[in-house]
Amino acid sequence: MITSLRPATIADVPLLLQLIRELAEYEHLSDQVNATEERLRAALFPATANAANAAPRPIAECVLAFADEQPAGFVLFFTNFSTFLTRHGLYVEDLFVRPAFRRHGLGTALLRHVAGLACARDCGRLEWAVLNWNEPALAFYASLGAQRLTEWTTCRVTGDALRRLAAG
Repeated sequence: MITSLRPATIADVPLLLQLIRELAEYEHLSDQVNATEERLRAALFPATANAANAAPRPIAECVLAFADEQPAGFVLFFTNFSTFLTRHGLYVEDLFVRPAFRRHGLGTALLRHVAGLACARDCGRLEWAVLNWNEPALAFYASLGAQRLTEWTTCRVTGDALRRLAAG
């Protein structure tokens, strides 16, 4: 299976919305999706949005994964800030690989890509949340060096573990 990653473009917004809906279905949260193509465009590509109050830079970033040239998944992330570290970090809002493409390294490749960006941007940490019932995801994240923070059910990769993840 030949895989590739690339940043999403404005032309990918319909695909991204479809992937978001598939993620919500997997998480049993379809009833909570009210995302639209217009709002995704405004958040990810504000310079092209028609909204008068569009942000000067993207609110979030997205990278798409392809397997044998087929859309296979995505990661959507944004910058956050730690008052304890007094440094910014990256927060993964969503990571999703379509079921047919799982267990081929796409999720790892997407997280490594974001970890590499975090290192290149001098971030203090990379973190995300995962549903408590999602044992396959919890095991996957642990295999990459993520700590499970049970108080919030948040996973975090910092320091050497972040660098190892980025390095592969």
